[in-house]
Amino acid sequence: MIPLSVLDLSVVTTETRPAAALRNSIDLARHVDGLGYVRYWLAEHHNLASVASPAPDVMIGQIAAATRHLRVGSGGVMLPNHAPLVVAERFKMLEALFPGRIDLGLGRAPGTDGATAYALRSRLDRREGDDFLERLHELILWETRDFPPGHPYNNVVAMPDDTPLPPIWLLGSSDYSSELAAQVGMGFAFAHHFASHDAVAALTTYRAHFKPSGWRATPHAILAVAVVAAETDAEAERLASSMDLNRLLRDRGKYSPLPSPEEALAYPYTEADRASIARNRSRLFVGSPATVMQKLQPLITACQADELMVITAVYDHEARKKSYNLLAETFGLTKRNAAWTK
Repeated sequence: MIPLSVLDLSVVTTETRPAAALRNSIDLARHVDGLGYVRYWLAEHHNLASVASPAPDVMIGQIAAATRHLRVGSGGVMLPNHAPLVVAERFKMLEALFPGRIDLGLGRAPGTDGATAYALRSRLDRREGDDFLERLHELILWETRDFPPGHPYNNVVAMPDDTPLPPIWLLGSSDYSSELAAQVGMGFAFAHHFASHDAVAALTTYRAHFKPSGWRATPHAILAVAVVAAETDAEAERLASSMDLNRLLRDRGKYSPLPSPEEALAYPYTEADRASIARNRSRLFVGSPATVMQKLQPLITACQADELMVITAVYDHEARKKSYNLLAETFGLTKRNAAWTK
């Protein structure tokens, strides 16, 4: 069946503080490495109370060192926040330390609010508008060394210079991102878990327009989805209630740690609230393994996804691990002896 991977936000809850959330990420990575998952990607978010990791490159090194088989990468580095040379240097270092196990996923958005985005770039050379393409081009040039003759960067080398950049993936939630990934011949990961754009259209466009490149000879499409699996539909619904309330509050501009299911179930929802939650549920797959598979398989088939990347952002860490267990069994992953001695 389709390979499975993990997208992790290092979830902060009302009882799990940020430092503990980071340690939970390392524990979860060890866990899914043994279950047979393919990749483990870390997101970059800033000034978001429910997400502990603003620096995926730091977490990538920690998780790669704690696991054996997983490819570990960024889902993603938000390129507007970083000088391309810095990204090249850090990911070349990671590739040198963990050869063949690192992925560089790149996003166009800053991953935060306007004030924080300004703070991230306030001491950098700011340009108006979307300069993602310019930054991506420069990042590629640090690898290819194809700067024009006389360009000052010809005298600058991204170290370690004996190590290539890891595979680059473009992340997106729109038709623009899928078309760009196809045009430059890179892997593409579609964020179904928050996208308003149709996943089938995005991945179909990507495959139809893919141009082989020095990065990839063939297209590879990752479908990123939010899943909550439990032994029963009722238990999965209980776990998912935390995500429902957290999303509802975020849509109102209230950013807070993930609430417990007890808090979520006791919340005084209005009819409008319940309607909003119902709309958001189109991006969330909840239920027993059989129920989740029944909901997911038509989307996987329609998208012709090469890989499914799962985000499970529930309140209880052990319930999160159990959800990934159930999915591994349902999708027929092969267990492996992966975890290092703690």
